[in-house]
Amino acid sequence: MSLKIERDQRRFKQIVRGKVRENLKKYVSHGEMIGRKNKDLVSIPLPQLDVPRFRFGDNGNGGVGQGDGEEGTPVGKGGQQRPGGVGEAGSDPGDGHLMEVDMTLEELADILGDELELPNIEPKGNASITQEKAKYNSIRSTGPESLRHKKRTYLKALKRHISTGSYEPSEPTVTPIRGDQQYRSWNTIDKPEVNAAVIYMMDVSGSMTDEQKQVVRTAAFWIDTWLARQYGGIETRYIIHDAVAKEVDEHTFYHTRESGGTRISSAYKVCAALLENELPPSEWNLYCFQFSDGDNWGEDNERAFGTLKEKILPHVNLYCYGQVESPYGSGEYIGHLQGRFGDKYDTLITAEMEDRDAIYDAIKVFLGTGK
Repeated sequence: MSLKIERDQRRFKQIVRGKVRENLKKYVSHGEMIGRKNKDLVSIPLPQLDVPRFRFGDNGNGGVGQGDGEEGTPVGKGGQQRPGGVGEAGSDPGDGHLMEVDMTLEELADILGDELELPNIEPKGNASITQEKAKYNSIRSTGPESLRHKKRTYLKALKRHISTGSYEPSEPTVTPIRGDQQYRSWNTIDKPEVNAAVIYMMDVSGSMTDEQKQVVRTAAFWIDTWLARQYGGIETRYIIHDAVAKEVDEHTFYHTRESGGTRISSAYKVCAALLENELPPSEWNLYCFQFSDGDNWGEDNERAFGTLKEKILPHVNLYCYGQVESPYGSGEYIGHLQGRFGDKYDTLITAEMEDRDAIYDAIKVFLGTGK
């Protein structure tokens, strides 16, 4: 019976994965799963997941093909069909429900990689940073009282009482002796350290609306999912800017809007300081993602390009610029960026994101290099 259940579970997981594959572009574009994400799992709404079931009808109405009626007459409860599908309230369940299933972020990343044909990343530099960790995964008969395993101690004492005939069910007293004591113990293992960092930069001036920020947030969810799968974990930093830039937490990153001008060089300056002081390129695989609607104060371009060329591009695995279309932004920066650097740096990737439907293709462009 257990083998049959396990087989059914595997089959169900295959069906779920197939449904996710079929609807992946919709999930990527609409960001349906971001609000359902917790530490290790994400809840996925799956439409039309057909599960075989019995449907009981009324007895006593004749056999197969018997009874009054002409070809084309609706069959089943409810009598005649009402125009437009509108009818009286009923008690039967509907067929259009969504079913939510949990999937690990690793499984989701694997599906994303398969569907977008993303190559596995080849880390640069010191990509195997490890640190010795103590893992409590064994039991021994000696140790400090702070590590005493009460449940195992009680069970060993109980077995001793039963084996010696001293256990009385009417007076179930179990008294551990020194030989019954059990303690948690540990082994030293090499645990990989987080050695990949992602830096997100976004223009939060008045021209970036909530819709553009949602596009950025959805893209970042999938980028994080893929990179975390490749490295086993990532360090994430957030930088916002208008005319002035600062490092912030994730919530502030997506919920801040300023009304000032735009100086992209201010974001590059904060990013360069992070690389120099906290995320040295010799120890980290670094990924920078910048999102903007393409506005920048004209005289600031040269300052921005100088910082990008000297302090960022030579030191990162990837620098990706995603230009999010806004009804208020000029959209000129991507052209200036491509004109200045062109194909000079293979670490620089650009993509235009007109709307949510463009997220899918942008992610493939950003992550398709395998860097």
